[in-house]
Amino acid sequence: MSEPEQPKIIVDDDWKSAARAEKEKLASKEAAKKAEGGDDGAPGLPENVSFDDLLRLMATQALMYMGAFPDPQTGKAMVALDLAKVHIDMLGVLEDKTKGNLTDTESKALLGILNELRLQYVEISKAVAQAAAEGRLSPEQAQGMTQGQGQTQGQPPPMV
Repeated sequence: MSEPEQPKIIVDDDWKSAARAEKEKLASKEAAKKAEGGDDGAPGLPENVSFDDLLRLMATQALMYMGAFPDPQTGKAMVALDLAKVHIDMLGVLEDKTKGNLTDTESKALLGILNELRLQYVEISKAVAQAAAEGRLSPEQAQGMTQGQGQTQGQPPPMV
């Protein structure tokens, strides 16, 4: 008699190589996305935040409270000068605390933003006071603009 035939075990290594190739393909796609700056988790957001981004954020907040941008909910400009002053003052603190640690470009940008915001703040404060004196604003409205209650108006105060 002949020996019983042993079952043949066939090992399919093809799936391993296919999985390895797919993994490499995904890794190369991910590397390409990172090189382009794309990120599925936060589209449109920068991966690294710069000093200029911080300045823009704080300046935008100050401008918003000086009526430069409409309130997204009402569509009307909001003037809350005390809140604008807080943001301008924070930029002033940033200037003091970073003296000697900024590049010339960063220092000039901070100083320029601060000067412009301070000038606009003074001009808007004068415009609010004048509008109250002329009777275009009630004393309560004018006080609300300077004490954070925020006054919405159809038009923002004049910007310089």
